Amino acid sequence: MTFVLATGTLAVFAHEIDWLVTPAMRATPQSGPKVSWGTLAAAAVRAEPKGRLQTLYAPIDPWFTAEAWVDMGGGAPRRVYLDPWSGRVAGTRGWANVHRFLRQVHRHLMLPTRIGIPIVTTLALLLLASLITGLVTYKKWWRGFFRMPRGGDLRRVTGDVHRLGGLWSLWFVTLIAVTGLWYLVESLGGNAAVPELPTSEAVVSIPTGAALDRLVSMAAQARPSLKIREIRFTKRNGVILLGQDRAWLVRDRANGIAIDAATGKILASLDGRNLNAHQRISEMADPLHFGTFGGMPTKILWFLFGLILTGLSVTGTIIYAKRLSKADPARCGVGRIAWSGMGAWGYLAVGLVVLALVLTPGAIAGAS
Repeated sequence: MTFVLATGTLAVFAHEIDWLVTPAMRATPQSGPKVSWGTLAAAAVRAEPKGRLQTLYAPIDPWFTAEAWVDMGGGAPRRVYLDPWSGRVAGTRGWANVHRFLRQVHRHLMLPTRIGIPIVTTLALLLLASLITGLVTYKKWWRGFFRMPRGGDLRRVTGDVHRLGGLWSLWFVTLIAVTGLWYLVESLGGNAAVPELPTSEAVVSIPTGAALDRLVSMAAQARPSLKIREIRFTKRNGVILLGQDRAWLVRDRANGIAIDAATGKILASLDGRNLNAHQRISEMADPLHFGTFGGMPTKILWFLFGLILTGLSVTGTIIYAKRLSKADPARCGVGRIAWSGMGAWGYLAVGLVVLALVLTPGAIAGAS
């Protein structure tokens, strides 16, 4: 539990961590206009002429470069970083990065997704059980929001800190547990249907430069309120322009326009407001789980409460061990008591964490 919570907390700022360790991802904000999508696409194609442009992403924040994914014909795509104001290539690199590591180790422990996701998301049941039992055992808990930790021995201090942190993070624990349960439902076959897009008439070369800018202009005329954040270059479903529109709390993929690059015909228009209840829940899960819907302010809030939640898993273990040591003074060592209390589950949990780390080099460098 602690490992999954810690990696999930760090994953909130995974892109920012990559920004710190990857100079090519850094851009200097300027007052002038940014270059067009077509200019960025053309630069990416020139940088990797042997590959096929797969996806183009807008900068996450003004100090980030744009990013292109280029399919090199086998395995994972290659990343190309592009300055959004000059259009120059800031650098290229392979698929593996901090974001991939944190995403995959948190989501499925580097195991095959059909195995790893159910294992990880089952922890949501334990998280929900801890939430309910905590409220039941903490009598008149609503009075404890401003009750400062007392001094004294380790057990008292740890217990007071645990209860205070738990009370203030009730909303966050509930949110993470509920979204985690939803991911469990999806992994067991309850995922929402993804809209099927019509196929284009012919496979054409990747549009770049003025050709792509014309498609972007067509999309802007058809959906003026669509803020394009991503462009996918598919082989049979045309060029798909995705982003944010009037629907709130949905992933970029919920809003977009698919255009046949050969004919300029609009193949499909996706609007998050037209999703059914099942699809809307599915699209809301990620923004709520990772706190990305409000930009930097919500990401900071999610990160701070993620630290609290991770700490609660540690302080809860200490409280458990201290209670056992008080009941049986002959037993010594908080760590030893906690380990023995987990029984066989402790070996299984440690084994999964170690296995995830062993599998990391191959997993994060593999296909997406």
